[in-house]
Amino acid sequence: MNPDLTAQLATLAHSLGPDAVADLAEAIHAASSRVGAPQLLTDPAGRAAAAAIEQAVTAGDLNADTAAAYAAGFAAGYRERTSHTRTEVVWTGPSTFDVPVRATAQVLVGVVNQARTELIVTTYSARPYPALRDALTAAVARGVDVWVVVETLSGAGSAIQGDQPAQAFADLPGVQLWSWDVAQRPDGAKMHAKTVIADEQTLLVTSANLTTSGLDRNIEAGILIHGGPTPRRAAEHLRALRRDGVLLRI
Repeated sequence: MNPDLTAQLATLAHSLGPDAVADLAEAIHAASSRVGAPQLLTDPAGRAAAAAIEQAVTAGDLNADTAAAYAAGFAAGYRERTSHTRTEVVWTGPSTFDVPVRATAQVLVGVVNQARTELIVTTYSARPYPALRDALTAAVARGVDVWVVVETLSGAGSAIQGDQPAQAFADLPGVQLWSWDVAQRPDGAKMHAKTVIADEQTLLVTSANLTTSGLDRNIEAGILIHGGPTPRRAAEHLRALRRDGVLLRI
């Protein structure tokens, strides 16, 4: 199967959901060699997916019926994969032989590495952590929209010392930095959430700050959620805070 077609269908499913891919499959089947439903073609992901299918059909790589069947199967598979939720417990600190667990640093880098379209990171404190910086740089290079929400020294008061937490990422090209507007906070409120969200599909919630202590030395606990609606809803919430001006660019 055409790899570009697969990539475009995945982008469409991520942007508009598997129902959009199913609608596109029906449109291909109904129109034979003509592809694309009008309601999808207003969206860039829909246009790109329709164009990829049309190009494959025109080039003779596959006929319209095969393309329709493939798109329908892709939609069904995507819907099935995202409907199930799997969770894991993640720890920093001492390990035991009785209960093997995954380390926070390992899981964090893994979530960053799996992102293909969007990566959202939130943290209270942060210091340069080489493995994370390398993973973020690679994510930007493969076209991922990467944005990091961090606390500021003014927001933290005297609770954070030294450099601004944002300095841990400031020299990474393509990484957007945001923080909670201090003027909109209740007195003494902190930007204390520590999460990582990849493509609305995977969510890491952890007590660990993005520092060597948090990722390697302390006892920290977290939950890694694969699939289901929770990662998507977390991403939507943070996007809404950004849209409404609660989060501001640094």
